[in-house]
Amino acid sequence: PLVWLARGYAVLDGPSLPIIGDAANGIEPNDTYVTQLVAGAKAAVEEATRLGVCDPARVAVGGHSYGAFMASNLLAHAPELFACAVARSGAYNRTLTPFGFQSEERTLWEAPETYTAMSPFMHANIIKKPILLIHGEEDTNSGTNVIQSERFFAALKGNGADARLVLLPHESHSTRGLESVLHVLAETSDFLDKHLRAPEGTAHASKL
Repeated sequence: PLVWLARGYAVLDGPSLPIIGDAANGIEPNDTYVTQLVAGAKAAVEEATRLGVCDPARVAVGGHSYGAFMASNLLAHAPELFACAVARSGAYNRTLTPFGFQSEERTLWEAPETYTAMSPFMHANIIKKPILLIHGEEDTNSGTNVIQSERFFAALKGNGADARLVLLPHESHSTRGLESVLHVLAETSDFLDKHLRAPEGTAHASKL
């Protein structure tokens, strides 16, 4: 976050976006995942705007791993809130994690509608805002094999989206090599400056 602060962006780091269920009525948390995610993000953007540190027309959303999954879903389902997204080492097609993920204990075959609704890959055709995908070529995390970003990128481009894919050689789920870290910072900086940079004489944008 300090990098983006130094470059003139306001940063909301680690906002709480809880996803809860209704056990009394047999509703699992992820059954209403998208609705709750969008509501939480909307509240965060509105509060940042109220505090005077955010231009609601120039807000980016980003995240790593599950955060990348969330950021991609927000770009698909809340395009009115975000100008662009940066997603690093994420899982975008939940059919590739069919035996559960995070707090989801049901399998794909037990909850196919939920898996589909939660997968940004399945909504690539409605993502129209720019997105930067970054992934380590040797990601060993079981749910975030690099194929997740490769296939998501192909789906986005096939549907005419403004998408960029950056693959990091010799990197796993977390970026460790100095060259790779600097590469990520450079790619992200260029991307944000291109899509969020304020005109001369106006305040800078925000990153959620």
